[in-house]
Amino acid sequence: MIISVIGAGSCDREIYGIAEEVGRLAAEKKAIIITGGLGGVMEAASKGASRAGGITVGILPGFDRREANPYVSVPVATGLSHARNVIVARSADAVIAVSGEYGTLSEIAIALKLGKPVIALHSWDTISGVIRADSPEEAVRRAFELARG
Repeated sequence: MIISVIGAGSCDREIYGIAEEVGRLAAEKKAIIITGGLGGVMEAASKGASRAGGITVGILPGFDRREANPYVSVPVATGLSHARNVIVARSADAVIAVSGEYGTLSEIAIALKLGKPVIALHSWDTISGVIRADSPEEAVRRAFELARG
């Protein structure tokens, strides 16, 4: 199972903790975590997954793998800037959005267009096709259910 965790490159402590828990829970269920590889929600999800022994992949916007946050185990330097969002969405069996701004919105739109399940946690949950979750546990559970179904 591959789950992309998407969200803002900077966030407050509450959102960071939520994203870290999403990463941990998904990794404990043996999911590979894909993020955009930078800070904020991406770092938090990678940190949670890494500390749970999971594999984390960072799809980076630039050309330098060293731009990845320290919890990314497989950094992929694309040189694609925001266009990397297509790779983040396309590579997933399910997408979990935690908070986020317009970059997150673009990944949500791409994932929906590709028929991927999208679960929103403190994110863009009023968009048709996006499934709202109220906790990290619910978000991960729904991602696994929908990706298999």
